[in-house]
Amino acid sequence: MGTDSPRTSRHRGIKVLIGLLVSVLVLALIAAGVGVWTVQRSFPTMSGRVDLSELHRDVTVYRDSAGIPQIVAETATDLFMAQGYVTAQDRFWEMDFRRHVTSGRLAELFGESQVPTDTFIRTLGWRAVAEKEVELLDETTLSYYEAYADGVNAYLKSHSGADISLEYAVLGLQNPGYTPYKWTVADSLAWLKAMAWDLRSNLEDEIDRALLSTALSPAEVAQLHPEYPFATHPTIVGGAVAAPASVSSTPLSNTPLSNTETTDAATAAAPVLRQLQSTLAALPELIGPAGNEIGSNSWVASGALTDTEAPILANDPHLGAVMPSVWYQVGLRCVEVTAECPFAVAGYSFSGVPGVIIGHNDKVAWGFTNLGPDVADLYLEKVSGDEYELDGAQVALRSHTETINVAGGDPVDIEIRSTERGPLITGITDAFGTIAAEYPASADLPEGDYQLSLQWTALTPGRTASSIFALDRARSWDDFRAAAAVFDVPSQNLLYADVDGNIGYQAPGLIPVRKSGDGTLPLPGWTSKNGWSGYIPFASLPSLLNPASGLIVTANNAAVGQDYPSLITKDWDLGYRAQQITTRLQDVVAAKKKITMKTMASIQADNTDLNAVALAPIIAKLKLSGDAKKGAALLEKWDHRDDVDSAAAAYFNMTWRHLLGAMFDDNLPEGTKPGGGDRWFGVVGSLLDEPESPWWTNEKLGIEGRDAMLAYAAEQAYDEGVESMGTDPKRWSWGSLHTLELTHASFGESGIAPIEWLFNRGPYPVGGSSSVVNAVGWDAQESSYDVHWVPSMRQVISLADFNDSTWVNLTGASGHAFHPNYDDQTPLWQTNRTRPWKFTVSAVEKSAKDTLVLKAKQ
Repeated sequence: MGTDSPRTSRHRGIKVLIGLLVSVLVLALIAAGVGVWTVQRSFPTMSGRVDLSELHRDVTVYRDSAGIPQIVAETATDLFMAQGYVTAQDRFWEMDFRRHVTSGRLAELFGESQVPTDTFIRTLGWRAVAEKEVELLDETTLSYYEAYADGVNAYLKSHSGADISLEYAVLGLQNPGYTPYKWTVADSLAWLKAMAWDLRSNLEDEIDRALLSTALSPAEVAQLHPEYPFATHPTIVGGAVAAPASVSSTPLSNTPLSNTETTDAATAAAPVLRQLQSTLAALPELIGPAGNEIGSNSWVASGALTDTEAPILANDPHLGAVMPSVWYQVGLRCVEVTAECPFAVAGYSFSGVPGVIIGHNDKVAWGFTNLGPDVADLYLEKVSGDEYELDGAQVALRSHTETINVAGGDPVDIEIRSTERGPLITGITDAFGTIAAEYPASADLPEGDYQLSLQWTALTPGRTASSIFALDRARSWDDFRAAAAVFDVPSQNLLYADVDGNIGYQAPGLIPVRKSGDGTLPLPGWTSKNGWSGYIPFASLPSLLNPASGLIVTANNAAVGQDYPSLITKDWDLGYRAQQITTRLQDVVAAKKKITMKTMASIQADNTDLNAVALAPIIAKLKLSGDAKKGAALLEKWDHRDDVDSAAAAYFNMTWRHLLGAMFDDNLPEGTKPGGGDRWFGVVGSLLDEPESPWWTNEKLGIEGRDAMLAYAAEQAYDEGVESMGTDPKRWSWGSLHTLELTHASFGESGIAPIEWLFNRGPYPVGGSSSVVNAVGWDAQESSYDVHWVPSMRQVISLADFNDSTWVNLTGASGHAFHPNYDDQTPLWQTNRTRPWKFTVSAVEKSAKDTLVLKAKQ
């Protein structure tokens, strides 16, 4: 199930280099029929009983036809121990792979090819920070994580090799000596660092601006990074959020630079930035491609607007399209909810992390979208040997050595060096390239060894691990905000509703206050005038309770208005999704109708393309040559929806890709080409009323002016459509181009077709597109329309009766290839359908297909 389309920084996986011998062995394994036995031997026990001596009391696990576990226990530690055991039953390879990534130990699995990736991740220090966070856990929270680890290890004690998962059989052909080691609390916490990394917000934008600055004027760079359209698109809160008088020691304003140091540093940093860009492109994506496309939708309506007279909350996080899904559905319930066992919660967790991340308990429901604050800054450092310059003095770099063990090879020792701000992330190994010696002169800086350091909030030990359980047991808005107060990274938009009819919004997290600059460009690291002075106090972060409108919409749009007294980011999503969601909800209210569960689900499936609303009518009126007129004719009566069966959607999106390439590819520096999405909607949209803008000119193609550029793109799109879908445009469909292949995170891009066939699924024709509500996104840098990020799950929660709630996962509950629950939810997800989400014990028991009793030692 391979594809010939190029992979970019928006779609990448682990490239496992396995020799020809392994290919032959895998083929032989399948041909001999041994594979069936190997596959099925790892399937979990889902009914009957399993003796689990680590438990204090028996635990019951109910599973419905989708294999989703609902766990009922008498004590909290037994509850999380059972969660660890059951998750390992379903997903241990995924857990094991993730912890190797987050610890910088991929080379232990896959050999020498992964040493550069391990080196970079160890330089960031995810594992080291996680181990420090273990020491910060309170006694109760630590007991939950330890119980979860005990449950995972109880599973490993009775399973090994292919008994755990098919992946170990395949791995054994290359690395026969590997045996999984015990699960630890730090393994769970390190995953939270990976989540924070993939949701880090604008680091790629910072690199992009710096590279653009080497060839374009500041005004042109600003035009290609448009500001949020506050006049036309909604903010979440709006208006100022007052700062408490007590925060004078932590200023809420960022001082702009008054000299040219920023531009000089950005120009000087260009070679190392390109090196860093290549490094980032080679890293595995555990959640999805970084940047604005990793967004989400979540909104809530109060009971005054719903047919149930209670709030309804919807959420669909937009993450990478991986197999299995990044989410693991689970219910966790104490037999009796007490202070000692306070959990009655269900929702979406991560494999390897106890508790529920997004979902609801018996009082409160919540959703997440990425707030997207600027929490990572780059600094250009003057390095000389083992020292770096700061305020005219030479300061010793912090340095230590680590050893990377390599499957089939010798261990590799690496040196990790840091400034006070953070690690040096360029010039790490020869595999990431070396820094050019001549470039400082181009920026009028003295020659020397210049490297980049990274300051990032997630490199400071935090409290997010504790906040998960605080969310799970929250009983009120005050409890919810208390949980949010310790949700340090990654900063999210937390949406709230409760059974008492309240709805609310809270932004949590560590968001830096800068001494200078606005975080959009790398700064010189050789002066202490640059850097952070503290964080925005939690009491000053955006918050909202029971707005008069009865609606709260978060879709990565600006959380606050222009009068907010501190900088959160300059790189908000531009709000096209938020605008469409708000319009849909307001239309229902204006028609004096009630918002229902079906209303919410239909909005999640909304394919309206606001980019097409602006651009398609202009294309439809163009005077095109030859048969290309047939393509433009498709747009004349199009409803601007990127539906799976739409011929017009196919033609428009082909035109959009060709337009971006013709306008920008020859006019922008290397590494800054447009990928599409909200940013480029804004850029091109702002130029539609400037038909003579230089951006409409491509001298290489002989194009000058808006209409000529649009005509060129439209004609190229028609030719592409004929080649790929035939000569009759009415028979074209968006789904024939726009397909989803669920790609296994570790073996899915191995380059070996039999292995990819084992683990990947698809392709699935799908509707939606980038920066529409149904955000099934693709990358305009590629020559195809393959899907790279998706609504990774969908939930609609009824606060009137939790049993009426619905949910769906991208794939299935199981991580075992060929298990019935490996991809059984995908057809539902593909067609925007959901499953019933039963919550009460009686409803769970009634819907159970399998019941497993985990027996404690008597």
